[in-house]
Amino acid sequence: MEEKSLEISIRDVRSIVQKVLSEVSKVIVGKLDILQNIFIALLADGHVLLEGVPGVAKTAMAKAFSDALGCEFKRIQFTPDLLPADIVGTNVYDQKSGRFYLRKGPIFANIVLADEINRAPPKTQSALLECMQERQVTIEGETYYLPKPFMVLATQNPIELEGTYPLPEAQVDRFFFKLLVDYPNPEEELEILKRKNEPEEVTVEKITSPQIVVAMQEAVKKVYVDESLFEYIKNIVLKTRNHPQILLGASTRASIVLLCAAKARAAILGRDFVIPDDIKSLVFPVLNHRIILKPEAELEGISPERIINEIIEEVEVPT
Repeated sequence: MEEKSLEISIRDVRSIVQKVLSEVSKVIVGKLDILQNIFIALLADGHVLLEGVPGVAKTAMAKAFSDALGCEFKRIQFTPDLLPADIVGTNVYDQKSGRFYLRKGPIFANIVLADEINRAPPKTQSALLECMQERQVTIEGETYYLPKPFMVLATQNPIELEGTYPLPEAQVDRFFFKLLVDYPNPEEELEILKRKNEPEEVTVEKITSPQIVVAMQEAVKKVYVDESLFEYIKNIVLKTRNHPQILLGASTRASIVLLCAAKARAAILGRDFVIPDDIKSLVFPVLNHRIILKPEAELEGISPERIINEIIEEVEVPT
């Protein structure tokens, strides 16, 4: 079936999302809120930055998610000696034919896991910029388009600073969400141990395909947004630019991301229209990596989460 002939309803979107999340839960205990937000970002054609300590299933989540979607998955381990060509690929000379051919890098996949992205130097990190924004790469003057859908899931460790290179603002802003992956609760920890003790390993079944995911993305674009909700999003973002404790507020891209993400959330919950709760529930993952607090606010121990919650409380919700 050709991609153009695929048409998916909002009801179908909800059904597919539930099946995919159910399949992923076979191997991932808990983390449903994280997985739902990853799915929201995918349907809104965005990328996700996952932050958490080692061993909390960030890589396992990405792999299981890709397997259930039926999408091609590639993992890039970022290290200090990683080069841009190791990501995008390079032209290689074939002695038999006497010609150069493109050896594609791991970026040519549907779901790309950039593991420990802040361990690579800025030059290598910037190799992702064009890929993430333009959905294409340029190698020796030639432009190559990336497959659809295309999503970067990047991970970083919040505690190790030695041997790391903080992501530049331009690149951080290209991530739809920054999701904080925490430890499992005691019940989940116990369930993980029981599953690992099972003799047979559970495998994730393929639920959908790249073509269906693209059709779902098209369906999400048709979700209705009332005029009052445009005002609501605008007011939230403007509040970050005028807040006395914020040094750098959110850009216009934050407004667009909040809009697109809210439409995707409405769709996966089976609605063809956005409500204020869709926006409110996504404000933190959209804004927490896009605002920079003033030094005095940080010295007082004020967190971005506290400021964002204040903004949500202060901005009038449309009825």
